[in-house]
Amino acid sequence: MNDTKKNAPGTAVERIKKNSNYLRGTLVESLADSTTGGLAEDDMQLSKLHGFYQQDDRDIRTERTRQKLEPAYSFMIRARVPGGICTPSQWLKMDELAQIYANNSLRLTTRQAFQLHGVLKGDLKAAIQGINESLLDTIAACGDVNRNVMCTPLAEASAVHGEALLWAQRISAHLTPQTSAYHEIWLDGKKLSDKDDREPIYGPVYLPRKFKIGVAIPPWNDIDVFTQDLGFIAIKRDGKLAGFNVTVGGGLGTSHGEPATYPRLGDTIGYCTRDQVIAVAEHVVGIQRDFGDRSNRKHARLKYTIDAHGLDWFIAELKKRTGFTLPPGIPFSFEHSGDRFGWIDGEDGLGYLTLYIPSGRLRDDGKQTLLSGMREIARIHDGEFRLTPNQNVIISQVTQANRPRIDELTRAHGLNLWRQTPPIRHRALACVAFPTCGLAMAEAERYLPNLLSHIEALLNKHDIGQEEISVRITGCPNGCARPYVAEIGLIGKAPGHYNLMLGGNLSGNRLNRLHQENVAEKEIIATLDDWLGRYASVRQKGETFGDFYLRQQEYGAS
Repeated sequence: MNDTKKNAPGTAVERIKKNSNYLRGTLVESLADSTTGGLAEDDMQLSKLHGFYQQDDRDIRTERTRQKLEPAYSFMIRARVPGGICTPSQWLKMDELAQIYANNSLRLTTRQAFQLHGVLKGDLKAAIQGINESLLDTIAACGDVNRNVMCTPLAEASAVHGEALLWAQRISAHLTPQTSAYHEIWLDGKKLSDKDDREPIYGPVYLPRKFKIGVAIPPWNDIDVFTQDLGFIAIKRDGKLAGFNVTVGGGLGTSHGEPATYPRLGDTIGYCTRDQVIAVAEHVVGIQRDFGDRSNRKHARLKYTIDAHGLDWFIAELKKRTGFTLPPGIPFSFEHSGDRFGWIDGEDGLGYLTLYIPSGRLRDDGKQTLLSGMREIARIHDGEFRLTPNQNVIISQVTQANRPRIDELTRAHGLNLWRQTPPIRHRALACVAFPTCGLAMAEAERYLPNLLSHIEALLNKHDIGQEEISVRITGCPNGCARPYVAEIGLIGKAPGHYNLMLGGNLSGNRLNRLHQENVAEKEIIATLDDWLGRYASVRQKGETFGDFYLRQQEYGAS
């Protein structure tokens, strides 16, 4: 963007942040207002940087409007879990809060975080205090700041994972907002004067848009590192972490009908040592802070900043700020982006059990008691839990003596779902969408089981029922479930209608393509029937569905 664009008047959200006194706004007054279940408009924007979103039940919105009632407001709270690692006591605390304040469900997100849904305004402070008591927090879990920093769980490579996780946690701590407003409002901390508060990295207006960072450990790309604004790809030498390749400019969100918005995969700009990681992270964020588009939120991600100025400009600007040059990236390879279910033995001699959690939703529904089961496991587990980027959970560092008891609990509570479900379900992701997400245009989480049943029937029809194909669905084009890199992606366009995207791959380093626009279930299933039939008949040995689709599109049947 040119200087005129950069200095253009900011959006309403920019004004709100600028006038918020480091994220205070009138949140205290909004929380105390008992005449409404919602927040004042400006505070609703600021609340995101404190880690929660105002929502309402869209299933009953029309009826409430007819009755002249305000929307049925509630809040989604997101707790940051850097690298996806939490202790049994933290798990139990989140479970307790879900039962007391939320809708008796705990959700694992595609960024390795926890979400509580259905929290009422009067319970927000108690719930956030409870999260902080567990030594987790919600600050910067949402909003125009760096979000939860991800890290590949990689159960069996314990030494490398431990080092990579440490850097993910250090990046998270370094980029956490420093405003005292969070402790002041939610934790009854001491109020500082305006001149005492400061944001050394973000400044008083924070970032133009959200910012995402992830640490990947080859050969697994489960964090979809190329979809992150800033990615660090671990480079190993002699079984130890040497440093990281650096990627910039990934991001998936788009807006329907606006070609100036688009998904983009990150570019590799070089290699950094471990000692350079924090400087690289801080100054990449600083470039986006200073040059990101504050006049148009739909064009405010780092990917657009890079495309507007050019990658060479970005590399030069980073060199100027850090004082060092990044040498070329070091060769590596990704093989997979999914989770491996069941027991894996780690280098530390301990066991790691990965459980399949459909859409990351833990609750008791009569058929399975997933929430209760994890609660019972947390009570006897003396290791840790790892939330995966695919909305599953790893019970990690399990001693041989404790394995039988954990196996017994997984069977008793239906947590051994990976044994009972076909591969097509194991890699499937969905965002929450209806009824609570205000951006949703179509169903996602609630529709996914039905969609997968249709696809299972097609796979069985064509005798390829054990094929591993990635399916991801979102209720809008913002890409929370990363559908743009799936082999089969559905992106909500209107109720019951989706854009059908095909041709991503299992390594997460290729965008898929728009195959059909604004189509309903009947057309989607017919299209998939055709393509899966072709795949079963004429695929090459070892060829994945996404690779087959791309070859057919580019070269025909040859």
